[in-house]
Amino acid sequence: MLDVSFPPYMPPRRLRGGHRQTIWPSLFRTVEGVTYERERLELADGDFLDLDWVWAEDPDAPVAIVAHGLEGSSERAYVRGLVRAIHRRGWTVVAWNLRGCSGEPNRLLRTYHSGVSDDLDAVVRHALGSGVRQLAVLGFSLGGNVTLKWLGEQGDVIDSRVIAGVGISVPVDLAGSAAVMEGLSRRLYMVRFLRSLRRKVIEKSERFPGQVELAGLDAMRTFAEFDGQFTAPIHGFADAEDYWARASSGPRLKDIRVPTLLVSALDDPFLSPSCYPREVASSSPYLTLLTPQWGGHVGFMAKGKEYWSETVATQFLDAAVAQRAGDSSTVPVA
Repeated sequence: MLDVSFPPYMPPRRLRGGHRQTIWPSLFRTVEGVTYERERLELADGDFLDLDWVWAEDPDAPVAIVAHGLEGSSERAYVRGLVRAIHRRGWTVVAWNLRGCSGEPNRLLRTYHSGVSDDLDAVVRHALGSGVRQLAVLGFSLGGNVTLKWLGEQGDVIDSRVIAGVGISVPVDLAGSAAVMEGLSRRLYMVRFLRSLRRKVIEKSERFPGQVELAGLDAMRTFAEFDGQFTAPIHGFADAEDYWARASSGPRLKDIRVPTLLVSALDDPFLSPSCYPREVASSSPYLTLLTPQWGGHVGFMAKGKEYWSETVATQFLDAAVAQRAGDSSTVPVA
């Protein structure tokens, strides 16, 4: 486990509370100083992923791969904030857009979901293929689940050049999180998510006639309804429960074999108690769990340009680099 002394999180007094922390940055935060260079990665199944790069001056700099959350993109302020913070520390950073999230519909009927670790694997292999010697993977919320799931699936055979992982506000138990999101106090979030998801489903139905059933779409109010009718059948799952069980990263956390940080606030309105894997973290030498009292979902606001979650994530990455430099027994794959 990395030896890192993280600063405690103390939010501005008027912005304490899970809903305030969740909503305010989403509506009002802007992040300047990030200029992307886009690359289109062609996938083996005929689809594509759009990768947005910010390059370090040092061609041998380590690379960080950052994944966004549900219905997000590389342009969301929380992604740009983390990209900026990591790049300032001398890293090259690539924010990858999940299928259909880069501003252009993806080519296939399938799209993205909480368990698309195969797509992250393609991004990692692409980056490593360019000669990268040190690489870290990071993700927010849904993208964090994808990231942690991928790390667990790699297990003991993970490429030695992958030195760290970070997940922020991650629903590691998708069923538990979906149940929490059915609460009345979460209605605002569900309305926003489902409005965006509906548009994408309708677009799919127009391009793939007869393959998407739109009956009841407008009446849907929960992830159980949406995932049961669309996410599960389109992606080969039996039903919503099967999808949640197979896509959740929680059962795979014990198999992670690189230093990994999971940051989830106790007042996160998206997470159930089962999304705080204290038992695994206490027994695993690789998983560090931070659960500050405040922070909301992908919040962690702080005075100044850098948010607290960005500070602790970059501290963790720097510690991973330092540990690797001091471990003469670890030789990156050429």
